Amino acid sequence: MISGNGWSRRGLLAGASILTAGGPAAAREARLADGVVILIDSNEPYVMGHAISYSANLAKHFADKGARLLIEVVANGKGIDVFRTDKTPLVEPLATLRQSLPNLTYSMCASSKAIAEAKEQVSIPLIPGASLVPFGIGRVVDLQLKGFAYIHA
Repeated sequence: MISGNGWSRRGLLAGASILTAGGPAAAREARLADGVVILIDSNEPYVMGHAISYSANLAKHFADKGARLLIEVVANGKGIDVFRTDKTPLVEPLATLRQSLPNLTYSMCASSKAIAEAKEQVSIPLIPGASLVPFGIGRVVDLQLKGFAYIHA
């Protein structure tokens, strides 16, 4: 059947299929950047170390495929120790990793920081390159809603 404007139903369907060929999968493959958010909510040294290893290994894995990977490590709760200059055992590895991976971001939950500061009666210093986000878990969800993959360290 031909409509009043000269388009047939079959022609419209064919045109729509050409325009959407590949759909979301093709769009995902065509992206220049993919993202991963890694949550640290423990102050156990091996957990913090895993987050660093995950970051380095993921960056290498995607670089080997010719893809640029955005990585954000978010510290929440007791995990904020990883980005505290007064508590982290990983100052040097974190600095080295950040220098070698320009697409790596370190974020600390400002709410968890404020709670720890009130409890400990100290001002918590952050490692160079770490920044505050209002709520760590909120940041994780924001990134997931943007398509970032989620890893719990």
